Amino acid sequence: MSTRPHGYARYKLDGCRCYTCGWAVAQYNDAREHALRRGTWQPYVDAAPVRAHVRALQQSGLGARRIADLARVERKTIVVLLNGRTDRSTPPPQRIRPATAAALLSVEPTLDDLGAHTPIDATGTQRRLQALVAAGWPQRRLAERLGMTAPNFGASMKRTRVTVSTVRAVNTLYDDLWRVDPREHGVTGQAYSRARNTAYRNCWAPVGAWDDDTIDDPTATADWTGRCGTPQGVGAHRRAGIPVCQPCRDARSTSRTAVTA
Repeated sequence: MSTRPHGYARYKLDGCRCYTCGWAVAQYNDAREHALRRGTWQPYVDAAPVRAHVRALQQSGLGARRIADLARVERKTIVVLLNGRTDRSTPPPQRIRPATAAALLSVEPTLDDLGAHTPIDATGTQRRLQALVAAGWPQRRLAERLGMTAPNFGASMKRTRVTVSTVRAVNTLYDDLWRVDPREHGVTGQAYSRARNTAYRNCWAPVGAWDDDTIDDPTATADWTGRCGTPQGVGAHRRAGIPVCQPCRDARSTSRTAVTA
């Protein structure tokens, strides 16, 4: 007896004629007829973008079973999408159901899903390290805590991509240190000031300029003053004695242009 759940598929593939399966088919046919009348019937979509997305997920360290679990589809669906039906000698499909495509395209790996050596975007890592330097932590101290050499640490501050293991280590370091005064942990006043001056010269945003929702987003900008991105932002920067960020420069320019127009 089939173990397939009762519904449209069991009606069509297993010949079940119970009330549940019959109701599912009736609902499907009714929805199809309405969609045909509206001109919105789309039983299949292009499989190529979905296949490319699944392969990218695999390259990031996710296996087919894990992808299937996250998308809530059968593992066989992914195998067929990538390799076709070997039992029937058919190639990978050119089209798939919209619901299957949407489910697979919705899968985005988290740090917990990725392999330690998988390279990912370094935006959040750089911002966290820069914020710690702005808080007065010397780069040498941060490198030691991460088990890095000074050259490797300096490279991590500049790379556009870093490994997942580095991201995890920096995230933990940031969580441990962002509220800690370096001078209470052996950092001299001179080293503390030197670190803060380095951050100031490089316009590295401090801890308070980021929150958990923005620090990893490459499109987000730091909010140094609470008014960043507004015409009042430049004045707020100057009163606080911190560098003027680009969003504030842009907002002031736009405001001046509007006044003179």
